[in-house]
Amino acid sequence: MTLIDTHAHLDGEEFKDDLSDVIARARKAGIGKIFLPAIDLKSVDTVMAVCRQHPGYAYPMVGLHPEEVHADWREQLREIHHFLEQAPSDDFPSIIAIGEVGLDYYWSREFETEQLEAFEEQVNWSIETRLPLMIHCRKAQNEMVKLLRRYEKELPGGVFHCFTGNSHEAEELLAFDKFVLGIGGVLTFKKSPLPEVLPANVPLSRIVLETDSPYMAPVPHRGQRNESAFVVQVMEKLSEAYQVSPEEVARQTTENVERVFHV
Repeated sequence: MTLIDTHAHLDGEEFKDDLSDVIARARKAGIGKIFLPAIDLKSVDTVMAVCRQHPGYAYPMVGLHPEEVHADWREQLREIHHFLEQAPSDDFPSIIAIGEVGLDYYWSREFETEQLEAFEEQVNWSIETRLPLMIHCRKAQNEMVKLLRRYEKELPGGVFHCFTGNSHEAEELLAFDKFVLGIGGVLTFKKSPLPEVLPANVPLSRIVLETDSPYMAPVPHRGQRNESAFVVQVMEKLSEAYQVSPEEVARQTTENVERVFHV
């Protein structure tokens, strides 16, 4: 039984002292692939470094995270776009998605317009390259959906990362039929509505697994540093919620990843 962690920040400082152990635990737990999103220009280099160290196991995404959209966002996007023009090689692993991109108005709307412009530009990268989107959205679903609908027929697909919403929000996102929902540790939290919302509204064929390591570790690891091996707890909770075997969750979610990311 093989699982895929579609979203893990293993290039972060949190893993600098024991990344090889983290990878070893993931392999032992049955994690067959891990996808790493960049969040800004600097992190493209660190993501690529991890993927070079673990070829065929760690896969890179590049993008500008909405919380990293500041006064220099245009310059950052220009530099990040250069990576999309670079041919894959032993030193430069193939980029599998545009991400982590999107909108985040949780803390502040200071750069609201800039976030929208940056997101739209990266949506166009996805259309041009045919690479899927890894979308982060917090307190901005209305704005995100409105923007994506303008490009709906052209988009190759992607993931709505870290879905934690209600039935209406799920229905709205699933209307983008080439997209799937990224489900992580929040599913296991005691007060999470997801164990009821998901089976009632979301086919298992529209879900991929993720950890968002080092954040939001699932129960029983809540409060600890999250890591890719813990995606097993997410899979087990999905198995319970959908009343299917763990093997079926693994099979279906892996098939979903292959459909969206072509890896």
